[in-house]
Amino acid sequence: MTQDKQRAGYRYQQAFADLAAKNEQAFIPFVMIGDPNAEQSLNVIKSLIDSGADALELGIPFSDPSADGITIQMAALRALEAGINTNICIDILAKVREYAPNIPIGLLLYGNLVFARGIDTFYHDMAQVGVDSVLIADLPIRESLPFRDAALKHSVAPIFIAPPNASDKTLHDVSTYSQGYTYVLSRAGVTGVDSNDEKVMNTTETSPAQALISTLNKYNAAPPVLGFGISTPQQVKDALAAGASGAISGSAVVKIIEGNLNDHTKMLTELSSFVISMKAATVK
Repeated sequence: MTQDKQRAGYRYQQAFADLAAKNEQAFIPFVMIGDPNAEQSLNVIKSLIDSGADALELGIPFSDPSADGITIQMAALRALEAGINTNICIDILAKVREYAPNIPIGLLLYGNLVFARGIDTFYHDMAQVGVDSVLIADLPIRESLPFRDAALKHSVAPIFIAPPNASDKTLHDVSTYSQGYTYVLSRAGVTGVDSNDEKVMNTTETSPAQALISTLNKYNAAPPVLGFGISTPQQVKDALAAGASGAISGSAVVKIIEGNLNDHTKMLTELSSFVISMKAATVK
């Protein structure tokens, strides 16, 4: 591995640079690894890549996903019922990395999954299969040092969340410790799509996201990527207009899986159409 490739988050740096050269920004879909089963999950992830996803945000199923809404909770339950565990997720991740050597792969998961494997072992194993970043949803930044140290030891980028109404100190710490990208929340609460969220990124006046991103930029944070409630191309455009370098869509993607559990071919077709439409919204 070259010295360049030993840096945490180098695939994100390359991806954002390549997108900037094309006057594009990033669209990043989220799915739960193993939903609805191991074989179809790999097909789903390949479809996301083939349809133009610029990076991937992937979950490892956990029995108590407290930061997630019902859609992603049910995805985790489907995966667990299909017998998915961390070892199987690692096998799937290795196949994804082989399929797409350059796409950034991020994990969004819960701290108990890291503890269960052992902090150092977890990051070692994820680095071995080409994971670029790890965001632990329930890890307070003040308690993150052992995780950050292990992540950087294995050249995995630690990712932290910039929440609405965060203090200046919190945003400074997020900017200091996040590598690869910075996860910016468009709103408070659990993950999910709210039918009233079309105006969540309304840019006719300074939005919470714009204020957050402005402060993060002041602290030279890694590129801000907006998540929570992103389900339409217009919301992608609004997120990018607020200053984000990309947008993450989770529940809207997972709903397509949920709605086609009895027709896996249609599931892949609908996922592809969704990603294509959302990616198109990132072109300047």
